Amino acid sequence: MARRCGITGKGVLTGNNVSHANNKSRRRFLPNIQDASILSDALGMPIRLKLSTRAIRSIEHNGGLDAYLLKTSNLKLTDEAVRLKKKIKKAVASKLVAAS
Repeated sequence: MARRCGITGKGVLTGNNVSHANNKSRRRFLPNIQDASILSDALGMPIRLKLSTRAIRSIEHNGGLDAYLLKTSNLKLTDEAVRLKKKIKKAVASKLVAAS
């Protein structure tokens, strides 16, 4: 599987190592990707994702996975995250219908 964040899409960047003599050789900047299980309150189960540490911090800052996904525009999310967002919206809507 690719070294890519499942929520933000952050991936590998490339650049140069530049020596003191100004010799350039190619290198890769790898993102800090972690396997994470994040609890979804709407779905009532943990969701396993490969996330960058920045995405994990953003999710925690926004009050959890559900709040982060519902608040974030689909344009900024990966396809996997958009599918998860739809599941969460559907679960929230069904809980509201069941409660009333």
